[in-house]
Amino acid sequence: MARSAIDTFISAFNASDDSYVTALLSQALTSDVIFWGPLGRSEGIAAVERFVLDIRRHPAGTGTMVRCSAVDMPDEWARYQWVFTMPDGGPRLAGTDIVHLRRSLIDQVIVFAGEIEPSAS
Repeated sequence: MARSAIDTFISAFNASDDSYVTALLSQALTSDVIFWGPLGRSEGIAAVERFVLDIRRHPAGTGTMVRCSAVDMPDEWARYQWVFTMPDGGPRLAGTDIVHLRRSLIDQVIVFAGEIEPSAS
């Protein structure tokens, strides 16, 4: 259940054309989705679509987003790791998303971009 919604969400970043992004997000997200991204909190599929399109239109070119871990889902919350790679081996960004599901759709996304450094002991 969670894996399907998550993989459809990620596929929006890799759509062959911008015109497919909204349809893919609508298959994965609730209409009132809450998105906690790098720029703060936003609500609704349109806000998530703006985020996805901004990443797709990066000046370095269209990158590739992939889920690079299993989906860990205790109850209605799930987490997974992802990697975003720019074309021609350009900059790479990794992170972890935490999502909440309601009726098999994602209604909250919390994006943690970047690696977490080990604590100094």
